[in-house]
Amino acid sequence: MAIKVGMVSLGCAKNQVDGEMLMASLKQNGFELSDDAALADIAIVNTCGFIESAKKESIEEILELAQLKKEGRIKKLVVTGCLAERYQQEIHKELPEVDAVLGIGANGNIADALKTMMAGEFVERFPDKKNMPLCGDRELSTPSWSAYLKIAEGCDNRCTYCAIPMIRGGYRSRTMESIEGEARFLAANGAKELILIAQDTTRYGIDLYGEYSLAKLLQKLCRIDGIKWIRILYCYPDAITDELLDVMAKEEKVLPYIDLPLQHASGKVLRAMNRRGDRESLTALLKKIRDKIPGVILRTTMITGFPGETEEDFTELAEFVKEIRFDRLGCFAYSQEEGTPAAELPDQIDEEVKEHRAEVIMELQTRIMEEKGEKYVGKAVEVLTEGFDRYAECWFGRSMMDAPDIDGKVFFTAEKKPVLGSFVEVLVEDCIDCDLFGKRM
Repeated sequence: MAIKVGMVSLGCAKNQVDGEMLMASLKQNGFELSDDAALADIAIVNTCGFIESAKKESIEEILELAQLKKEGRIKKLVVTGCLAERYQQEIHKELPEVDAVLGIGANGNIADALKTMMAGEFVERFPDKKNMPLCGDRELSTPSWSAYLKIAEGCDNRCTYCAIPMIRGGYRSRTMESIEGEARFLAANGAKELILIAQDTTRYGIDLYGEYSLAKLLQKLCRIDGIKWIRILYCYPDAITDELLDVMAKEEKVLPYIDLPLQHASGKVLRAMNRRGDRESLTALLKKIRDKIPGVILRTTMITGFPGETEEDFTELAEFVKEIRFDRLGCFAYSQEEGTPAAELPDQIDEEVKEHRAEVIMELQTRIMEEKGEKYVGKAVEVLTEGFDRYAECWFGRSMMDAPDIDGKVFFTAEKKPVLGSFVEVLVEDCIDCDLFGKRM
């Protein structure tokens, strides 16, 4: 009888894609896949280790499954992903219930590792990060109509607060041919929305082709039949080229939606973060984007409480958020991560102050989003139907303004039952808590 494997994948969409590749590899090697890790013989926790809250979530998940193992409901417990890569030896020391700890370089040989583990050995493997496969078959965990497409791995930006280069290694682009091939496969299997991801999508191709190549990649992807929406996440402001903006403006399939994590507006704080620019240059960039792409949806993330952030710096950030009026924004209190340069900086800020500042920014942004949402009342929006909410007794989906899991939803009533994964026109009647409500036209 086949050994049943289930996975809990935590953290970002990039890690989710890695998890999908791991599960496909296991299936090809004779393992049976379970949708529920708690009902499997082997439970894998594909961890996130980026910031403190993510690490805690990963550890809690491991402990929950360890309890099931103790009760005899699962046989083996495996840890993969960023936490495994970052805290290699510590995991088994602190969590002896774990039967295998596999770094990201071991992803390509997971089946062999699990077979060794099932033979009774404790398995710990941490090959070079560069051994991690950039592409391969995937067992999709997203609905068929929407799929993430990872175009690169690692990062060279070296922001002082960020552990990603330490965990994931240097920037490595996939070839255009492999990305295009995977996109065609996804489209043939029902994908209507492709969401491009990497640690930094805008730097795509610089290592392979000697130039920023995201614009060229987008043009190739736009020629694929069946794809209606192409969404770009995790852009870096320095690498936003005129060519990229021109392609976004011209190509109908490329959504006028750009996720641009800016992190701050104070030039002093940005320099301490090892990021370029200041309020003036960022304002000019955002104006340029809005001028070149009419109606563009701007999404960003900010960090409050970075070491040395003064009240003046924070005020500058708050004023910037009020002035720019981003369509979507997330704000996080700075997380002091061991091994990063920022962790050693003087003037670390009290946790309560960091959290309070993040709350202030989010309160500002919520008001902005409510005001922007109100402007859609009486207008029609195109919505990708994703499900039925039994409590609200209506359907829901996403407009082009909303990326899955991080943005809002559009809820709507419909006389005729819509097909999941279909696009419908919704007449907006209300905006509540930044979500739109309406009826199918």
